[in-house]
Amino acid sequence: MSDSTVLSSDFEIQIPESVRSQNKWDVGQEFAFVPTPAGVLLVPVPTRDRLQGIAAGANTENYRDRNDRY
Repeated sequence: MSDSTVLSSDFEIQIPESVRSQNKWDVGQEFAFVPTPAGVLLVPVPTRDRLQGIAAGANTENYRDRNDRY
């Protein structure tokens, strides 16, 4: 990836426009920082609307309830 940015004196990072447009991120997008052995992974937090319907057609047979766990 050729896009880079600099941490400001206010500890802010500006995401390059090419990355924002490619991922369709907009103002107000929430992100999570996930620590990894190599650094930090920046992951967008999906909205409830984007999650709606992702489990459509999932097989619900043999579903394990919390009571079934050890």
